[in-house]
Amino acid sequence: MAAENHLDKKFKKRKLGKVDACNPAPKKAKKVNVKPVSTKGAKLPQRPQKKQHDISKHKKSDTAGKGDALTKKERRERAKELTELRKKKRKRHYTLEQELASLWEKMRQHNIAKDDRSRLVSEALTKMKGKISEIAASHVSSRVLQTCVKYSSQSERDAVYEELKPHFLTLACNTYSVHLVNKMLDTASKKQLTGFISSLHGHVASLLRHMVGSVVVEHAYQLGNASQKQELLMELYSTELQLFKDLAATKKSGLEEVISKLGLQKGSVIRHMSTVIQPILEKGIVDHSIIHRVLVEYLGIADKTSAADILQQLSGPLLVRMIHTKDGSRIGILCVKHGSAKERKKILKGMKGHVGKIAYDQCGTMVLVCILSMVDDTKLATKILIRELQACLKEMVLDKNGNRPLLQLLHPNCTRYLSPDNLCSLNLSLANLSSKDTSNFNDEAKSMDAAQTDQGRTNNVEINEEETGEDDDGVSHTVDCGKKDPYLRRQELLINSGLAESLIDVCIDNTEELLTSNFGKEVLYEIATGGAGGILLPTLGDKLSSVHESIAFLAAKPKSELSEGEHVLENFHSSRTIRKLILDNSTFAITLWDKALRGSFETWAHGHSAKVVSAFLESSDSKVRELTEKELRPLVDSGVLKMHEAK
Repeated sequence: MAAENHLDKKFKKRKLGKVDACNPAPKKAKKVNVKPVSTKGAKLPQRPQKKQHDISKHKKSDTAGKGDALTKKERRERAKELTELRKKKRKRHYTLEQELASLWEKMRQHNIAKDDRSRLVSEALTKMKGKISEIAASHVSSRVLQTCVKYSSQSERDAVYEELKPHFLTLACNTYSVHLVNKMLDTASKKQLTGFISSLHGHVASLLRHMVGSVVVEHAYQLGNASQKQELLMELYSTELQLFKDLAATKKSGLEEVISKLGLQKGSVIRHMSTVIQPILEKGIVDHSIIHRVLVEYLGIADKTSAADILQQLSGPLLVRMIHTKDGSRIGILCVKHGSAKERKKILKGMKGHVGKIAYDQCGTMVLVCILSMVDDTKLATKILIRELQACLKEMVLDKNGNRPLLQLLHPNCTRYLSPDNLCSLNLSLANLSSKDTSNFNDEAKSMDAAQTDQGRTNNVEINEEETGEDDDGVSHTVDCGKKDPYLRRQELLINSGLAESLIDVCIDNTEELLTSNFGKEVLYEIATGGAGGILLPTLGDKLSSVHESIAFLAAKPKSELSEGEHVLENFHSSRTIRKLILDNSTFAITLWDKALRGSFETWAHGHSAKVVSAFLESSDSKVRELTEKELRPLVDSGVLKMHEAK
């Protein structure tokens, strides 16, 4: 028994003494002698209690299901109350804004009486008095103020203007209050507008660099007269020009005139304008006409490197946002004319998706005309420009501006379709970047302004005409900047692209509409004659005869069959177009006589149609005259048909 106990103790000792190599036994903590502290009559220290979180705001109480739970509607109302409390703490004039919003809902209605609206406007302005500058930056209050300014009396409007006057520059840079500032400018008197433009003195360049502030400067520039526009531009030319107040009265004085008049250093002006223009271009703020005007003036005096750098920066998507103004269109033409093949490619790609909108614009369409006249990459031009034009071809033909690119391809640089101003803009070039010696850019720009009037042209325009030349048929040839032959370029864009065939189909399907249209008749005439130089005749001659027959079919109809509108031989536009076709195209004249007018000349010997009939005898083609002589001569001799007097 003793032996067994001894063995058990030995086994237990070995078992307890075994140590795991991976998890060694922890060391025993040392005992620390602590003196006992007497707690008799003393308070034990308490642990700080955690701050209880009010869970009633976020979830149901523990008593849910016992009759005290909030309904869904009550919880929504409670949440609204808490939101209102937070807004009141965050917004100083929150209660006032709520009151103004309720008044605004009433005053902006269309069917409200004038007296009731005036009463509501006066009530709103009374509540806002003394606080207008503080609440004008709010998206709600700014709308209320705009409506109040629109419908208030002049005295109330003046009071608002005076209160906002010291804060205009701050409000001009706010996303919401900028609309109020523009509304104040729209309703401002001449004195107030002059005062506002004077308050911008020294801040024009910094505001133009601001995405929101630039809108106010542009609006003031558009509303101002010539001297006020000059005042805004002066600061952008040079810091020295701010000292010369007498220049504000100068009207339409160019930058070169200012430099020569004041004896300024040209290099200093170029450097200052570069520091103003570069940040604006880097931020992409290129939509405003004041910036376009500055760029035009800068390009007129800049050296070759600086001018080329600006044109290179603009050659791309930025240009699409500029060509809606007269100066922006000029810059676009310069970018196309002086740009490399790579830069022209960027311009074309930047126009992708916007060609239709550009073509309808009065200024933008001239950039398209320039591209179609100068760009050698006809494959890319077809892919981007021609395809988008084909998508809305009928609308383009009938539009005053939309048909210009089409007419440029059919009859390039024709004085019948392009004004002297348009032709001058196509001839515009920078002397520093031109390989040939051309007249000064600023002089040409001024001559374009003068070409819009009926007065005599300046010497600069005369120089341009001598350089470009003008043919007897009214064609003024521009300086071609492409390497490709102009006729070959036209052929690729017009014939090879399928545009000409699409145009012929439009003319056949809509003959009457185009004939009686003020602008569609021009395209129809060019198609029917085969285009300048007969470019359509070799490949599309058969289809052109279909156009002639379509016109003859309309002319052959008696008056009784036309339930709506006039007969094409009596309509003002169509009768003149048909007369012109008879005089200029003998093939059409023979077709019209054979299919429509043979034996019925006496019916159409009166009114507008008489001019059409008399055109057969005035034709330069002897064959046409011989065909109709037998039938028309008795009408002339008897006095029934009066011959058209040549001017």
